[in-house]
Amino acid sequence: NMLGIWKNKERFKNSYFTKFEGYYLSGDGGYKDEDDYIFITGRVDDVINVAGHRFSTADMEEVVSSHEEIAECAVIGIHDELKGQVPFALVVTKSNTEMSHFQLQQEIENLVRHQIGAVASLKSCVVVKRLPKTRSGKTLRRLLRSLADGEAYQIPSTIDDESIIEEIEQVLKEYKIGFYKTT
Repeated sequence: NMLGIWKNKERFKNSYFTKFEGYYLSGDGGYKDEDDYIFITGRVDDVINVAGHRFSTADMEEVVSSHEEIAECAVIGIHDELKGQVPFALVVTKSNTEMSHFQLQQEIENLVRHQIGAVASLKSCVVVKRLPKTRSGKTLRRLLRSLADGEAYQIPSTIDDESIIEEIEQVLKEYKIGFYKTT
């Protein structure tokens, strides 16, 4: 938070330069695969609180993306009366997949349950044609959360294609997810 460290060089140094000596802590997470390709998974501070347990959505996305049929995904926390938030995944499949959506959903939900834990079980997993992104390719997770929770939202000026909002709303309605389970 730049406002919180304005004119405070010591706090700035402690916040961004002490965890990994000689490196700047950006707050972004990622990993390098066996071929030395680097993948940015998202913000390390993008966490959801499920019944008092904190989970990184980036870690969950890494597990979901490990499924051979998934091209890309987004995991968000949606409102839940009992648990506060529950994880919900939106996935884009590879173009040549022949697996049914139901089978894919079951496999992904089991994958998360086994690799992260039962308390992190996905509320649901839905297949979408594409994810809402900025023109630079960043997934608009805040917009996805607002859509799923039925909250007011503002279309970001950086969105690549506004028509995706309607596509996502249709899928949420079809599967009765979040806000749409009662409408």
